[in-house]
Amino acid sequence: MLNKDNYVPWSSRIIRYAMSRPNGKMIVDSIKNGPYVSRMIAASGEPHLPVLVSESFHEQTDEELTENDIKRIDADDQAIQTILLGLLEDVYAAVDSCEIAKEVWERVRQMRKGSDIEEQEKKAKLFNEWEKFTSTDGELIESYYHRFMQLMNDLKRNKHFPENIAENLKFFNNLQHEWKRYVTIVRQTKNLHEADFTQIYNFLKMN
Repeated sequence: MLNKDNYVPWSSRIIRYAMSRPNGKMIVDSIKNGPYVSRMIAASGEPHLPVLVSESFHEQTDEELTENDIKRIDADDQAIQTILLGLLEDVYAAVDSCEIAKEVWERVRQMRKGSDIEEQEKKAKLFNEWEKFTSTDGELIESYYHRFMQLMNDLKRNKHFPENIAENLKFFNNLQHEWKRYVTIVRQTKNLHEADFTQIYNFLKMN
C-alpha cells in the first residue's frame, strides 16, 4: 500500500502489476497518457444532390468501434481500478472524484512524491549515503552485500546509474579487512567493467 515515504517503489509495483495483466501495455498507456479518445469518422458526400456536398465528419459511434478500440476502452477501466486498489483510505478520498486513470496517477504523484526541492533533497541524501557507504566492525559479508544491494537499488530507482567499475570498486574498497585478501584474486580473474557486484559476492562466498 502507498504511504508518504514509499511513492517511488509503490509506483514501480503498480506499473509492473499493470503490465502483467491482460492488455497490460494498454493499461499502462492509459495510466501514463490518458484514455481512449473517440475518432472522428469521415462520411462521404452526397453525389446525387444537385449541389455537391463535401464529406463531413462525425464522432465514432459504439457500432463503429473496432475490437482493438473496445480493448482499449476496457483497459481504461482496468487502469483506474489498478491504481485505486493500491491506495489507503485517506489518499483514496482525495482522488475518488477523478474520472480517468491518468488524473488519479498525477494527483497521487503530486500528493506523495513531493516538490522538486524535496526530490532534490532525497537524491542528495541518497548520493551522500553512496559516498559514505562502508562496512561496520565485525559485519558479516551477507549483511554487507544486502545493504549494498539495497543502496544500489535505491540509486537506480532514482535514475542514478553508477558504472559497473564504480559499483565494484565501491564494493571492494569497503569490505572488512579479512575479505580484502581476496580482492587481488578477483581483480586477476574478473573483468571489473563487465562483472557486477553480485558475481563478485558469490565468488567471495565460495572462498
